[in-house]
Amino acid sequence: MEHVDTIVIGAGIAGLTAARLLVGAGRRVVVLEARDRVGGRVHTDRSDGRVTDLGASWIHGVEDSRVADAVTALGMPVIEFTVGGYQPDGRPIAYFGADGRRLDADATARFVADVRTVDAALGPVVAGSAPDATYRDVTEVALAAQGWPDGRTARVREYLEHRSEEQYGVRIEDLAAHGLDDDVVAGDEVVFPDGYDRLASSLAEGLDVRLGHVVRRVTWSPDGVTVAGFAADQVVVTVPVGVLQSDDFVIEPPLPDRQRAALGRLRMNAFEKVVLRFPHRFWDADVHAVRQLGPEGAWWHSWYDLTRLDGVPALLTFAAGPVARAIRGWAPHRVAESVTAQLRRLYGPEAPDPTDVIVTAWQDDPFARGSYAYMTPGSTTRDHDDLAEPVGGVLHLAGEATWTDDPATVTAAMHSGHRAACAVLGRAVPIESAWS
Repeated sequence: MEHVDTIVIGAGIAGLTAARLLVGAGRRVVVLEARDRVGGRVHTDRSDGRVTDLGASWIHGVEDSRVADAVTALGMPVIEFTVGGYQPDGRPIAYFGADGRRLDADATARFVADVRTVDAALGPVVAGSAPDATYRDVTEVALAAQGWPDGRTARVREYLEHRSEEQYGVRIEDLAAHGLDDDVVAGDEVVFPDGYDRLASSLAEGLDVRLGHVVRRVTWSPDGVTVAGFAADQVVVTVPVGVLQSDDFVIEPPLPDRQRAALGRLRMNAFEKVVLRFPHRFWDADVHAVRQLGPEGAWWHSWYDLTRLDGVPALLTFAAGPVARAIRGWAPHRVAESVTAQLRRLYGPEAPDPTDVIVTAWQDDPFARGSYAYMTPGSTTRDHDDLAEPVGGVLHLAGEATWTDDPATVTAAMHSGHRAACAVLGRAVPIESAWS
């Protein structure tokens, strides 16, 4: 049995942040990581010399962002790309109507104004909603209050459905009414031409990270913990919700009722990226994104122009919620055919076949079991923090699902790792010391 002060399970951003802060405070720390790399759901593919972020891509708002502070301090290049929060406008977006024709400026402005009107009405409705209300329930109340004709209402309803799927990878009926309370972007959004994983690799420098070390059981008592051949005073567990809920990861004794109840109201989503590279750009050069309205957009409705990252014409779309489940197991070329058929509907036969396609499979990753967590009906925003409440003075849970203010983000992961480190130490430490 190898003895250390603290065991950290998982070398994602939460685990690496916690470990660096603890090591900086003089603790002996080992980080146990099941994969053969660090980063967790921050994962960059560099096949054929190209950079593709398969997991996290954006900083959703750089104002007052500790992730943005870390990226700046570490010298990571960024590119402004403010369309990651499924905003209806703010940057140029080409909207196509149900007939496949591009909306003119006036029609686009009317549609965006309708979305903004419903969003303004939605806040009070969500605040006053029943504990078990769904996002569908509250959006229907906000839509009904407008008194619009059916067609006008249906178009905004469709937008709200897609927003639920694209933001949280779940059908609007399955998301808690409060599930998008955190959907706020403060300042520009940015992406990473050199890959987001540079953040993880920088945080991992100098740490004792044991790769390929799969943890299946954590045994704890007020006297300490044992984990996969290690003993320690305390443990920080940063595995995703899907792993925490599985039979392949056992905490013994089980989590207290408060944590188990909070965990039971969260679920991992189905949310996959589809990146297509083309021999030339055939879409509008003056836009950040392309969106298709109407029934044809039930599966593929939004594309994001990644050409600015490296000059190679590329579009990103998402298989979200029911679509992600429907294409599970499809070969990449079959996914590409489905996506390209919709692009040809908008741009005609001049839209060529992609030269390259990447389709992620986070649903099938045994160490993730989805992309990130969402709130089911009956959950509350407090569930995130309840999950992180220290257990017995020795067991600490961290990760994106344990941070209330901005769950499902790298920001949440980083802050949760900071909180866990402070709890282990029994005192506050500045988060900036993780990268300074």
